[in-house]
Amino acid sequence: MIRHLLLMRFNAEISHQQLAIIQHGFESLEHSIEGVSGVEWGENNSLEGKNQGYTHSVIMNFRDETIRQAYLDHPEHTKVKALFRPYLEDIVVFDYSPQGDVE
Repeated sequence: MIRHLLLMRFNAEISHQQLAIIQHGFESLEHSIEGVSGVEWGENNSLEGKNQGYTHSVIMNFRDETIRQAYLDHPEHTKVKALFRPYLEDIVVFDYSPQGDVE
């Protein structure tokens, strides 16, 4: 398994409605791309103030490397990118295999 973690910082023009559309887009990937599971959307609520302006996160699981590669160019992923990129100031993408997982 591969975990795919996104940290996103959106510009001031984004509305609550647009955020809801983006959230739905990410969450729909679990049902539209075979091998993608456990999609979670979150909004920062830390009291520590160390988020460096990143306000939202997405975590999803890829069954294996083949799924991760297919996801990158998948038409549904392309649709979701089109939803959030106009509002994106910055993004961190971090993929890892949980310790103990063997592919």
